[in-house]
Amino acid sequence: MHVVIAGGSGFVGQCLQRKLLQSGYDVTILTRDPSKYETTERLRYVSWLTPDNEPATQLGQVDAFVNLAGESINGLRWTKSKKERILTSRVTATREVIRLIKGLDLKPRVLINASAVGIYGMSDTKTFTENSVTDANDFLATVVKTWETEAAAVKEFGVRLVSARLGIVLGGEGALPLMALPYKFGIGGTVGSGKQWLSWIHVEDVAGLIQWAIEKEEIAGPLNLTAPEPKKMEEFGRTVGQVLRRPHWIPVPSFAMKLLLGEMSSMLLSGQRAIPEKALRTGYEFTFPALDPALKEVFSTRK
Repeated sequence: MHVVIAGGSGFVGQCLQRKLLQSGYDVTILTRDPSKYETTERLRYVSWLTPDNEPATQLGQVDAFVNLAGESINGLRWTKSKKERILTSRVTATREVIRLIKGLDLKPRVLINASAVGIYGMSDTKTFTENSVTDANDFLATVVKTWETEAAAVKEFGVRLVSARLGIVLGGEGALPLMALPYKFGIGGTVGSGKQWLSWIHVEDVAGLIQWAIEKEEIAGPLNLTAPEPKKMEEFGRTVGQVLRRPHWIPVPSFAMKLLLGEMSSMLLSGQRAIPEKALRTGYEFTFPALDPALKEVFSTRK
């Protein structure tokens, strides 16, 4: 089976390509600069989103498309230009993926398009599943709804669409290293009220669930990529401290986070309890269903 990954050279994409190759898949990565990477018998790099290139002519038969491309939401502040890049990069990449699929004589069976649990909005009391209403209108929710709407065009070609709604991904990159940094200096503590939910997932389970969605034809529409045991921020921070053997004692008040991060502070001061109902119902077995072993794996392999 041949899988094409847009955004496959990033943090999640690298983990996914390793898993797929180990499972016997052929993988093509769409990237702006293929010369930076070494092509092998079963792993190729093809140029896209650059002038005068036509990647569709190099793809051959594609069984599945995975779109992970987009500007990282991490950073010190969401400036106006940063917010524009976050939205525009996702829309541009998704439209290009749709255009490529349209141009293929044989359409792939499925498009797994990255999304986020931010589509549900923020709540300290609600639990969100794939069937929950998505009526939030904050910045992240608006971006995700626009993203999913763009991807929905693929259904016109008879392609199954899975919107992979990611939670906070735990691994050597992404949000976790920044969240753990105060603990490494011995000054970690509860962020904000500590009552806000954090829906997390280990990067290995992100890759596992994407492969699961490729192979399980009954999976379509939204798919929450979160672990089955979301945590409140106070417990999450306390567990980080225990795993790193550092104190959890200096609280970080909400006003300080807002001064430092501006609008981006909402990611840490608010959250949502998103449950992977569809993954559990279809029989996916999480490698890291609980937080403590997930953090131990991340930190033990990256000392």
